[in-house]
Amino acid sequence: MLNGSGIKIFSGTSHPELAEIIARRIGLPLSKAEITRSGIGETNVTIAESVREDDVYIINTGCGTVNTALMELCIMIHACKIASAKRITAVIPLFPYSRQDKKDKSRAPITAKLVANMIQKAGCDHVITMDLHASQIQGFFDVPVDKLYAEPSAILYIRTHFNIDDVVIVSPDAGGAKRATSIADRLGVDFALFHKERKKANEVSRMVLVGNVKDKIAILVDDMADTCGTLCLAASHLSEAGAVKVFGFVTHGILSGNALATIEASNLEKLIVTNTLPQNGNQAGCSKIEVIDIGKVLGEVIRRSHYGESVSKLFHEVPY
Repeated sequence: MLNGSGIKIFSGTSHPELAEIIARRIGLPLSKAEITRSGIGETNVTIAESVREDDVYIINTGCGTVNTALMELCIMIHACKIASAKRITAVIPLFPYSRQDKKDKSRAPITAKLVANMIQKAGCDHVITMDLHASQIQGFFDVPVDKLYAEPSAILYIRTHFNIDDVVIVSPDAGGAKRATSIADRLGVDFALFHKERKKANEVSRMVLVGNVKDKIAILVDDMADTCGTLCLAASHLSEAGAVKVFGFVTHGILSGNALATIEASNLEKLIVTNTLPQNGNQAGCSKIEVIDIGKVLGEVIRRSHYGESVSKLFHEVPY
């Protein structure tokens, strides 16, 4: 697809499988970089080929040891910058610290802004990310940010796996209502949502369903699933409200703590996640998890970005 002149794709250690999928989509091998750790945990990066006057894309996502992945990304950007790369793009499918996006209590840090500053100061010229937890994070950057959506992939999956007449799209909280209504409108189906009250972070005290799901297949839609307490509680309420089956669709399957056991024991038939994070271990640990590939979307965005083509078409359809 590309002749290789002028473009280099590097991968950090957080999600090499996704980097390989993206590189295959573009038709180029991953460029060579060596990442090692010293005895005290410092990250050492060696860029093993010339990047002078090249368009460089560095792929690293916010998972696993997030701080290590973030430092890797910044060091790789800096290494390419001082090696005279023409343009450096950070491809960050899951933006690290995206939940710390506002000062919601006294003396709370806005860490997502700090991360944006770090990435820019390292020498990044352009950022590609997917389904930011809070849209205002785009405004934390002074460089262009392409925020992609998993919505087209979700719609394609729903159209190919379900009878649309039986489906209702459900948001597990009021914050995700816009995302869920967008999918429901494009599918031409009904929409419902939960109003929830939290005692403290990751602990839900009460959930009230607004909308009708009786005799329907309910599909819960959210941007990320961490401990899965909210999703699984919502699934239980939907079953009680008369839903025939309950499915979940989330972009970022973080699935920390006892999430896998919680999902396995829940009323969810399946939890569909994308591969913005590595999911092989989660699939092995839970039979209800299904993964859809967004590597081809990221690969197509990189191709379009390199050639100066519009990426807005990918907000509404999945590339083939």
